[in-house]
Amino acid sequence: MHVPDGFFDAPTSIATGVVAVAAIGVSLRGARRELDDRTAPMAGLVAAFVFAAQMLNFPVGAGTSGHLMGGAVAAVLVGPWTAVLATSVVFVVQTLMFADGGITAIGTNVVVMGVATVVVGYGVFRGLQAVLPKKLALVPVLAGIGAFVSVPAASLLFVALYAVGGAAPVPIDTLTTAMVGVHTLIGVGEGLITALAVAGIIAVRPDLVRGARRVLEERPLEIRTARPEVPA
Repeated sequence: MHVPDGFFDAPTSIATGVVAVAAIGVSLRGARRELDDRTAPMAGLVAAFVFAAQMLNFPVGAGTSGHLMGGAVAAVLVGPWTAVLATSVVFVVQTLMFADGGITAIGTNVVVMGVATVVVGYGVFRGLQAVLPKKLALVPVLAGIGAFVSVPAASLLFVALYAVGGAAPVPIDTLTTAMVGVHTLIGVGEGLITALAVAGIIAVRPDLVRGARRVLEERPLEIRTARPEVPA
């Protein structure tokens, strides 16, 4: 979904740029509450993971491919504020060093692929976590569901922006059908990758997954002691 230069008119590109700068500014303040000795190293690893994963496209049919957006998995692993910062860094680097997305569209890409997927993905994850049993095994599943929902939601935001400031006369109903249809399929891949990534980390270090901390805090303390040796 990397938006190139010229897709949106100047007012829309400027507006999304302002929103992106504001979101990054607010996230810088919010990330102070999230970053600690465990999440700070994870933030760099998450950004590297999202960057690498976005380089890998998977087929979704009819000659179309998709890639991870990464907002939901980043939010579950390191928190939503830090996730906005991590994904924004990825999109800026991709634009400036790999021409993946237009320079005038950096703000649009940060808002659509970063902020929107973080907000929707983490919102769905936390909403489900609030009403379902607090089980560690559910964390990857809920993260995957949040990631799945976040992708077509981001595509709807793209369509809304295009309806406001699209540079070419494309029928909005046609664009909506195409974008939501393709990105629903991409969302399936996003959900699977997110669930597998979160499950892999939980299997070895659940305390590193920020989205799992509430579950860990509510688990009863279990003290294991060695069995006394029985004399022969």
